Amino acid sequence: MSDFFKSEIVRDELREINDLQEDLYVNVMKFGQMDKEQQLEHVDKLSILLEKQKIMYARLSLSDDPDALEMKENLRRSMSVMGFSPDVDMNYLFQSFRATIDSLRESIDT
Repeated sequence: MSDFFKSEIVRDELREINDLQEDLYVNVMKFGQMDKEQQLEHVDKLSILLEKQKIMYARLSLSDDPDALEMKENLRRSMSVMGFSPDVDMNYLFQSFRATIDSLRESIDT
């Protein structure tokens, strides 16, 4: 394990990201059957996940650890699965996701 991933802070954050992702994936198919409060809670979790991912990406970007750089590159490549160019500016992507989450929250509130 590289020094980057030996960090307790990094390991805790990755664990939290994973837990949030699992919770969201389990419940995403139930979204239409959720009441307004449950939907808003789901969207709040999406917001938290996005912020944690954004912070982790910043940590990866600031690191010179080879494993961290590899993970950063793998994240960039995984964007092509979602239909984005692998060369996409990740900050732009995070802003787009934020706008989508905000729009979803507004549609639930109305």
